[in-house]
Formats: sequence, structure tokens, C-alpha cells
Amino acid sequence: MKRIAVVLFNLGGPDRPEAIEPFLRNLFGDPAIISLPWPIRPMLAKLIAGRRARIARDIYAKLGGSSPLLAFTRRQAAALESALKVGGIEARAFVCMRYWHPMSDEVARAVKAFDPERIVLLPLYPQYSTTTTESSFKDWRRAARAAGLERPTHPVCCYPVEEGFIAAVAEMTRKAMIESAHAGSPRVLFSAHGLPKRVIARGDPYPRQVEATAGAIAAWLGLASSAWVVCYQSRVGPLEWIGPSTSEELDRAGRDRVPVVVVPIAFVSEHSETLVELDIEYRHHANEAGVPDYIRVPTVAEHPSFVAGLARLARAALDGPSGICRPGDGNVCGDRFARCANGRGLDSL
Repeated sequence: MKRIAVVLFNLGGPDRPEAIEPFLRNLFGDPAIISLPWPIRPMLAKLIAGRRARIARDIYAKLGGSSPLLAFTRRQAAALESALKVGGIEARAFVCMRYWHPMSDEVARAVKAFDPERIVLLPLYPQYSTTTTESSFKDWRRAARAAGLERPTHPVCCYPVEEGFIAAVAEMTRKAMIESAHAGSPRVLFSAHGLPKRVIARGDPYPRQVEATAGAIAAWLGLASSAWVVCYQSRVGPLEWIGPSTSEELDRAGRDRVPVVVVPIAFVSEHSETLVELDIEYRHHANEAGVPDYIRVPTVAEHPSFVAGLARLARAALDGPSGICRPGDGNVCGDRFARCANGRGLDSL
């Protein structure tokens, strides 16, 4: 049986209050987030992190002073290992965070010590973006070179309509819709993390893939086009962001007097954007806006259908080009999105 390492990528989060500001420095110091040259970028990152640290400390205080993301992601890793073992693959899943520990350098050394025959890079970002998956892959390749880790590596770029992912979200959404029916026919808000418009203007395919995810879930549920909408949350800074915003859609639902079911379709684990932003801040906004009922669907976490989907993606990556990116298919994100991994080639990241 071959030894396989599966590297699961996610954002990361501070593990204690003292880690909040350095976590933010790492985040805003990423050239994929702030595309300014060195040394301007780290100087600006330090300034922004210092200013945002107080707000972030208030957010993480509601979560006990730290992010739960690492613990949840480790549970997903364990579930994936079990699913792959059932399929006859001896795999160890390594959690690799982008902006706080365990980060690429540490994980690359651990993977090298494991001495796998092959490596699968599997982002826990269903929809591809230059700010998430591309950034993680680039940092991984740097760290792997530094560690002297030279093994055949198979990246999965994205899986916005993977059947297990879609089924998991749809099943939980259907349950929430039934729960909200007492307040009327609900409107489903597919809420994803937003991005500045200028990132999309450079060819990032993220919103196209978010829309594909939402459309697939809506089709699974048999929703009319008027019964659902894609919206975006987590805006920061003065730049113009893609929309509509989640708050705008809550205001519209309040005016229409319809209950909402909020579905976090770009997050696969609970963290501050779901547990604080969606569960506390947007719930309060909905109440103030007069929304009759507000139900938030959980993230997919270790849902069996989602984990089975991750296992399928890993196996497919080992067998050849994976996900929706296959040579010869052309740029599945369309010519408009030049930063799509399929159009550029995963090995170039």
C-alpha cells in the first residue's frame, strides 16, 4: 500500500489573544491580499494589523480568545484519513494554515519526515481564488523547496460543484428551510466571503465559482430563482467590494417580510466569520431590519457526504488531473477569468 500525504489548506486563526496581531500581520502581509512591493507591504501590514487588532480581539473574545478553526480542521483531517483507508489508501492528512500555525514551513518538514511516495494538495476552499488557494499553493511550493521535499505532487484546484459537497450543504439547507416554514416561505441567502472588485477585475474566478455552487444547491433543492440569492460578507477597508452584501440582502428581506435561511457556502468549518459575524452580528442586523426569522445553516464540517467528496477528490488527483481542471477542456471559468488555475496551469502556481 502506497504512503500518501494529503495536505489540507485553510486560512488559520490565532490560538491565543497574543497571537491576534501577528496573525493579522501575516494576513495583510500576503502579496495576494495587498499587492504592494516590499518594503511598503510589510510596513502597511503592520499598520493595518495594529489598527484592526482591537476589533479582532473583541471578536475572538466571543470565541474564548482564540479561533476554533484548527481544531475543526484537524477533525476533518482525521475523518478524511478514515475515508481514504476504507478505500484502500494509506494516507496521512496534514493541516496547513496560511496565516498562523501550523504553517507551510513546519508542515513541509513534517511531510518530509513522514516520507510519502506522493502528495496531494487539497484546499478546504471549494471555490478557487488567487487570495486563498493560489496563495496557499505558492507558499507551499516555496516551503517544500526549502525543506528539500521532492515527491510527485498532485494539486486539486477547486470543487465548487463536487457532488458530496453540494449534497451536504443542500441536506442541511433543506432541514433549515423546514424549520423556518412557520414564519413563511424562506428566502435562501448563499453568503460567501467577499473580495474587492479590483481582484475580480484582474481575472479571479471566485464569484463565478460561488455562483456555480449556489446554483447547484438551488437545483438540488428545486428552488425557484426568486427564492435564493448569492451575497457577500466580511467587507473590510475602503475599496469597492463585490455584491450584493449580506447586510443589503437582510435589509431587502426585512422590507419584504420574508424569513431567511443563511447558508455559508464558501466556509467548510466554523470560525469567526460564521460563529460571530453570521450568528451574532448579522442575526442582530436581521432583527433590526424586521426579518421574521433568521436561521443559519451549519458549515459542512465532517458531514459524511462532504468527507466522501474530499476522498474522491484525493483519489482522482492521484489518478490524474483532478477537480474541474482537466487539460484539453479549456478554461472552464471562461476567458474573462484569466487567473483561473485551469487556464494558467496548476504547476505554474
